[in-house]
Amino acid sequence: MAMEGMERPVWVIGHMNPDTDSICSAIAYANLKSKITGRTYLPKRAGDVNTETRFVLERFGVQEPEFVSDVRTQVKDIEYRYTQGVDGTISLKKAWESMRAIQAHTLPIVAPNGKLEGVITIGDIAKSYMEIYDNKIISEARTPYKNIIETLNGEMVVGDPSKEVTKGKMLIAAANPDLMESYIEKDDIVILGNRYESQLCAIEMDAQCIIVCDGAAVSYTICKLAESKSCTIIKTPYDTYTAARLINQSMPIRHFMCREGIISFTMEDYIEEIKEIMAKKRFRDFPILDLEGRYEGMISRRVLLNTKKKKLILVDHNERSQSVSGVEDTELLEIIDHHRLGGIQTMSPVFFRNQPLGCTATIVYQMYEENGIEIEPYIAGLLCSAIISDTLVYRSPTCTEVDKEAAERLAGIAGIDVAEYAKEMFTAGSDLRHKSCEEILHQDFKKFTSGEIIFAVGQINSMNGEELQAIQEKMQEYMKETFAELGVSMLFFMLTDIMEESTQLLCAGGGADELARKAFGIKNPAEGLKLDGVVSRKKQLIPTLMMALQQENN
Repeated sequence: MAMEGMERPVWVIGHMNPDTDSICSAIAYANLKSKITGRTYLPKRAGDVNTETRFVLERFGVQEPEFVSDVRTQVKDIEYRYTQGVDGTISLKKAWESMRAIQAHTLPIVAPNGKLEGVITIGDIAKSYMEIYDNKIISEARTPYKNIIETLNGEMVVGDPSKEVTKGKMLIAAANPDLMESYIEKDDIVILGNRYESQLCAIEMDAQCIIVCDGAAVSYTICKLAESKSCTIIKTPYDTYTAARLINQSMPIRHFMCREGIISFTMEDYIEEIKEIMAKKRFRDFPILDLEGRYEGMISRRVLLNTKKKKLILVDHNERSQSVSGVEDTELLEIIDHHRLGGIQTMSPVFFRNQPLGCTATIVYQMYEENGIEIEPYIAGLLCSAIISDTLVYRSPTCTEVDKEAAERLAGIAGIDVAEYAKEMFTAGSDLRHKSCEEILHQDFKKFTSGEIIFAVGQINSMNGEELQAIQEKMQEYMKETFAELGVSMLFFMLTDIMEESTQLLCAGGGADELARKAFGIKNPAEGLKLDGVVSRKKQLIPTLMMALQQENN
């Protein structure tokens, strides 16, 4: 079985539009958990890495976490059964013996390149016995001589075992030679005993093969005659009745296998989806293929009963709307966050750590300290970068002394100067010249819910006020054009000037502009929505908008 005896890794993942804190905290926390437990914890990401975060990862030589779009359980996550694929030329007898040995009901027929050619079931084998009365079936199935020898526990006295039977019918030579001459035709296969006259007659009538039963000796004269007439001779210890009964078992399974309409699944398919397909089909087992059609194993309904879900730890968020798709179908173990409490529900208690700090990375740093785990320079660099980013170099109102102390301590371990490094990092992240409006909008983009209202807020931070002014008009136009596609009631975008500690707020959607003006007390419609002193989405913008929405509802 796949995954048998293997402990599944736990995934550590941030929100769908990951910022530097989301990515760096996932990497650092996975590293911490692995060291504490000795088990495998892997960082993942639920969205694209932005330019700021990419700068940070490259600076400290860390690879981007693997992208995951959906965390529901997939075929590759479960303990499916690996049934060895077989060649289509093997006999029915050998296929039956293989099924009995491994207690399987279905055998996959696999080509040398690993591609699935077909499947054969116990029912197919039974059908081959009950519904076949044609005495030409051995040749129609292109039965290899080696199969006949194997099935009859025989020995090839004359001939080539690698050849196949492609012509003629099966006969039993029970009559005297005179009568045999009337029904043996060219290329027939004749089962007979030790009578010299019968063997001679069959060869003289151009039979392509004679099967000599009861282990009888074949004379030198008969052998030489068979060679001259290109007649194969096989000797078997079985009697004539048993040989005649067994020979159909020598036919290759490719003749009876199912080729069309095979229901198969890929390693990437989701369990919930394949359950519905299985329920509509009568088959017991279904092949599993990789994305290139190569056979990987078999899956049955029974296996799905004990399916284990992916194990997950969420960092830097705790709201369903911000989580990777399928989070509700996982085994959620922990949540590490610094945001408001959201709407994620769990089936069982989880470890939940939520602190009113400026950055999730600060919490992760504390956990390293609490567990006495040494912080490596590259991990320190990631955590420090996340704090600098989330607190806007300590300018954000969300920043606490705990955040600042953590960042300075981490900067020392990483060997960086906070002020100089922050300039490099923000410059790399806010280089908007080569970015599309879509990239800018979604660089740091989150959805929020208040009652029945769903709204979204994006934010871009820059140390260059002129750069922000240059994109303001085109961003406003883009928001109006694409608003309807986002599935929200209102859309807001923060153009935050780090040095000036202010935000130009852009709005789209019915009532968005009016709500923002009401929330921040800007009564004159002619005034722009420049919010002095507002730099934090989490602590300044979202709570103010939420309060205004609640007042409207009341």
